[in-house]
Amino acid sequence: MVPLRRAFHAAMLTLVFLPLVAAFTVPPAGAEARKRPKTVSAALAKRMLGQLKVARALSIRGYHRQKFHPHWPHRKGACSTRELVLARDGRRVRRNAACHPVKGTWYSPYDGRRLKSERQVDVDHVVPLAYAWRSGAKRWSPAKRRAFANDLTRAELLTVSHSANIAKGGQGPQSWRPSRRAYWCRYATSWISVKHHYRLFVTRNERRALLNMLRTC
Repeated sequence: MVPLRRAFHAAMLTLVFLPLVAAFTVPPAGAEARKRPKTVSAALAKRMLGQLKVARALSIRGYHRQKFHPHWPHRKGACSTRELVLARDGRRVRRNAACHPVKGTWYSPYDGRRLKSERQVDVDHVVPLAYAWRSGAKRWSPAKRRAFANDLTRAELLTVSHSANIAKGGQGPQSWRPSRRAYWCRYATSWISVKHHYRLFVTRNERRALLNMLRTC
């Protein structure tokens, strides 16, 4: 009876402590990293672009990144949205107990650079937050802005070089394009797909620039 009683107590302790262990265990990179949104064809992107409202850009007045706060909130345990994207886009990514990447390699599609340090990369919103603000997000609720800033499914988030991200800033395709021309098609289709899903409008110059980029597909 004694061994049986000890076995029973051991089983009960396991059930009690198992959730605690799971709560503090960082899941492997592949477990929570989602695939990037599927690409749409140039023909579909062109049709989607034709469905977007064309209007003048709204004022930047009132914009601040805090309007999309919390930005990069932690989710699925210890991992933030940014850390999930870095794990998804990188190769052989190693992370510490806090889910922060400490080693890995990343490819920046904007400029074709291969980077070996997390300090050299940024996670970019294809449609920048400031540009989204001027395209209609200014009128959104705070909850919708937060969802847009951290949407791993429909809002294109990708790892790029820090220098390319700084050069792009909050500009649209009429003012900035990836230096790597081979990525123009994917950039344009991604931009259009995001705007179509979130029903953001485009300006005339923006629409013209996107159509020119689609011609490279």
